[in-house]
Amino acid sequence: MLLPNSPDLYTANYDYQLPPSSIAQNPVEPRDHSRLLVFGKEGLEHRYFYELSDLLEPGDLLVLNNTKVIPARLLGHKRTGAAVELLLLAPLAENRWQALVRPGKRLLPGTKVDFGNGLLTAEILEKDSATGGRIIQFVYPDDRTFYEVLDEVGQVPLPPYITDSQASADRYQTLWATQPGAVAAPTAGLHFTQELLDKLPASITQITLHVGLGTFRPVSTECITDHVMHQEWVEIPQNTVEAIHKAKRVIACGTTAARALEAWAQHTNGQSPWQGQADLFIYPGYQWRIVDGLITNFHLPRSSLLMLVSALVGRENLLRAYQEAINRGYRFYSFGDAMFIPSALI
Repeated sequence: MLLPNSPDLYTANYDYQLPPSSIAQNPVEPRDHSRLLVFGKEGLEHRYFYELSDLLEPGDLLVLNNTKVIPARLLGHKRTGAAVELLLLAPLAENRWQALVRPGKRLLPGTKVDFGNGLLTAEILEKDSATGGRIIQFVYPDDRTFYEVLDEVGQVPLPPYITDSQASADRYQTLWATQPGAVAAPTAGLHFTQELLDKLPASITQITLHVGLGTFRPVSTECITDHVMHQEWVEIPQNTVEAIHKAKRVIACGTTAARALEAWAQHTNGQSPWQGQADLFIYPGYQWRIVDGLITNFHLPRSSLLMLVSALVGRENLLRAYQEAINRGYRFYSFGDAMFIPSALI
């Protein structure tokens, strides 16, 4: 339990300075040749991701998030001909979504927007006070699913800090991405090749957490306990429950998998399958119930992801590791390098 005056409770203490040149614009090829910063028993170790097979052990369980990034960016036109851009955030009902819109001031309730030469039409229903965007109802003329139509007319959105990338859309998906619904990738999984997966001594299981944009937005409140976490859809299947109960160590691949597992423990005490909306905010002082170790990328300053990792290794330890990574030329964020934390260090 953190004291009220603890430095770990203040957002400003999760800041750090990153040179723009450290932000990766393109992924390394092959996927598993990115660098890997390891929190070892004797201090930080500098490895490569393909060496993960030497760092995991028999009896470990690696938990992967099988969410798939949807083509959530839509470019279309109002009936007047004016250009419009939508970024889908989360489904609310059948073909009804939360979305960010541009230009916002001109997209009033009742406005209709066409995409893909009329293949998909959106009607603005109302303003969305939760996101500052709009609630939108989609209509399309054939018997395909919404996601099938979206695959034809939408674009996979890359994070705004990636401004000069030649990467293909499938490079922003994990190899096991099968469940459409995310608007951003679970980026720790982008480092795996099939060859590496086949070599791992650990068992592997999958969960689903549909990553939303709120995951990556900086915490804006002065005190982190005043921050309101967004909700994301989570599903923990029966086979994963059984595998966790047998595991020696549970290693989450990514902060999304870690948050999903801990939210599941919160809702079911770790005893049964579960699906539902999760809004668990993990920061220093949190008592971990399921996750023993973590594979993760380097995260944005003041983000809830940075706070989650700090809950495993300590905020000061993490920021020192980030500074060493910067000094050694590691590549940051979605297409950047990775970290491996074999177990909680605090």
